[in-house]
Amino acid sequence: LHPRCFPAPHPHPHPRARPGFPRTLGQAKALDGICELDLVISLNIPFETLKDRLSACWVHPASGRVYNMDFNPPLTRGVDDLTGEPLVQREDDRPEAVAARLRKYKDAAKPVIELYKSRGILHSFSGTETNKIWPYVYTLLSSRIPPILSEEEH
Repeated sequence: LHPRCFPAPHPHPHPRARPGFPRTLGQAKALDGICELDLVISLNIPFETLKDRLSACWVHPASGRVYNMDFNPPLTRGVDDLTGEPLVQREDDRPEAVAARLRKYKDAAKPVIELYKSRGILHSFSGTETNKIWPYVYTLLSSRIPPILSEEEH
């Protein structure tokens, strides 16, 4: 991303990543009006993997604490760790709703992916495990974005 797109919150004008944006061709065209992208990353995760992970989310309604039954489960299944109250699954986290949302996203994102591919700035990575994909993403980012130095390093 070009530094003009998203001003840095500190004095170092480095690019900023915006995960999941743009999601539609309209958003991509609006973004073109305010900045010039030079790098776009697409993570290709199998549909079933995404559906399973997203539908594993449960919440404690009173506090908003979110649990993922696979990656951040409560100590006791279905029960909030702090209060002992029951967890609930939001309607939009149920498998059927997640599947519908993913299909809609795929349809909307396809022209965005094609746009950035045609510009030669799309970098795609495929897999199902973060620890296997991340080293490749990190290598790409490290080669394109200079490190941010702390105040002591200046």
